[in-house]
Amino acid sequence: MSVAEPRTIVLFRHAKADWPQVSDHERPLADRGRKEAAEAGRRLADTGIAFDLALCSTAVRTRETWKLAVQEFPQRPKTVYEERIYDASPGELIAVLNETPDDAQNILVIGHNPAIQGLADILAGTAEGDARDRMSRRGFPAAAFALLSFTGSWKSLEPGVATLRDYWAPTE
Repeated sequence: MSVAEPRTIVLFRHAKADWPQVSDHERPLADRGRKEAAEAGRRLADTGIAFDLALCSTAVRTRETWKLAVQEFPQRPKTVYEERIYDASPGELIAVLNETPDDAQNILVIGHNPAIQGLADILAGTAEGDARDRMSRRGFPAAAFALLSFTGSWKSLEPGVATLRDYWAPTE
């Protein structure tokens, strides 16, 4: 693929987690989270985007979210469980994305707030329609996702280069 072709990044926050007596990294999804993860997966499948790669935090709640969401996809993308996504800052997430091979055109990042919302805000130099207004109004609740696009290599991904094309959150 040419670096002149548009690339898609979906920033996907894990679904609603439970609060049992376990470490934060080991927190599972709540019942509501399991339903919302599948619903988010259907919404992502409805975009028609063929994802090449999913980068998923190693936390239990992100892995469970991804497992339920991807079942709704017509084709499962390659999945990499990346420890650096857990407890990352937006800048650290950009560094992870900068390492992506340029043959990947469409990528999902399944992670945590505040980094996922922060990265969506930082990358989106422009927005289509009311996507930015909806994201600002709703914040980034569990199972929400932002769909962004940009043109260039993954190494060139930096603040302000992307367009926020869509935003979705449960019960929106």
